[in-house]
Amino acid sequence: YDEDLKGFGVRVRPSGRRTYFVMMRHKCVMRRFTIGSHGAVTAESARLKAKQIISDLAIDKNPTEVEDAVRKSVTVRSLGERFIAEYIPYHLKPSTQGEYRRCVEIFINPEIGTMKLVSVERTDIAKIHHQLRNIPYQANRVLGVLSIMFNLAECWSLRPQFTNPCRGLKKYKEKKRERFLNREELRRLGDALRIEEEFAPQAVACIRLLLLTGCRLGEIQTLKWSYLDLDTCLAFLPDSKTGRKTLYLGSVAVKLLRSIPRRKSNPYVITGDIEDQHLTDMQKPWRRIRRLAELPDVRIHDLRHTFASSGVALGQGLPIIGRLLGHTQPQTTARYAHLAATPALEVADKISESLAAHLETSNLEKLSG
Repeated sequence: YDEDLKGFGVRVRPSGRRTYFVMMRHKCVMRRFTIGSHGAVTAESARLKAKQIISDLAIDKNPTEVEDAVRKSVTVRSLGERFIAEYIPYHLKPSTQGEYRRCVEIFINPEIGTMKLVSVERTDIAKIHHQLRNIPYQANRVLGVLSIMFNLAECWSLRPQFTNPCRGLKKYKEKKRERFLNREELRRLGDALRIEEEFAPQAVACIRLLLLTGCRLGEIQTLKWSYLDLDTCLAFLPDSKTGRKTLYLGSVAVKLLRSIPRRKSNPYVITGDIEDQHLTDMQKPWRRIRRLAELPDVRIHDLRHTFASSGVALGQGLPIIGRLLGHTQPQTTARYAHLAATPALEVADKISESLAAHLETSNLEKLSG
């Protein structure tokens, strides 16, 4: 036994093998806690471990129970499987479900999937987040998914409360992309749409509606005739990214909708090749249209930005633009605030020119007389 640290000792077997241990009374029972064999464990590291065990026992914390908890703990991969089965289908929209599954299967499982859930620390999460620093959007999405998973682990009693290892990690700054089509680009897009219309009329109608309404792609793809009231120029979407949404249709959009042929038994406005289904693949026709229009960097979502920027350029305020886009938070529409400076500057320029002209009008003769 060690002379300085009571209870710490080494057991020497006839074979010469030496094993470090701690012998202490715990809950009125004398217990022996094995630390490790000499060689694999040095005397000094064994003494530090012994001090930790004695300290734990002093506060009624059994080191064996902690080790058993780690050994019996489920892995992060198991948590991910339960997360995908019990959380994703019931709490996320279909368009978001795929992204969450992708985060789990591509970015989380390969890194920490085999780790015991209770062993994951903040440094493990920080490492994953740091590895994705060059794609900040993806890095932040993975961090968000991990945070939800570990919150659920606490709710499901798989980890102690208030031990989420994602807490305190700072997200990377994301640069919001703002790409708007100018007049010349819109002209080229119009030419490309007229060419493509012969081969993919439904896809072209979808593109036109996206530009004329400012809707998200999923909102137009899943638009049903039953949602429309063309006489009042309104559409009522039961479920969008932000919940129920009233869509305000301009006269050109209404004219376009009236021109789209309806298919019997198909409830959707933009129909696909499969009966009773909407058009699902817009990327292939969009790539052709983008190539014809010489717009290689334009995404489908940029049509929504173009709708918003055109409204601001016409002098419309951000609140009305936000209402047309279906934004629920003013700060979401605030990204277009800088565009409002253009019409305001034009007005300021005209006013200042008018006032300056009056100042320069000579009236000196009358004053001197």
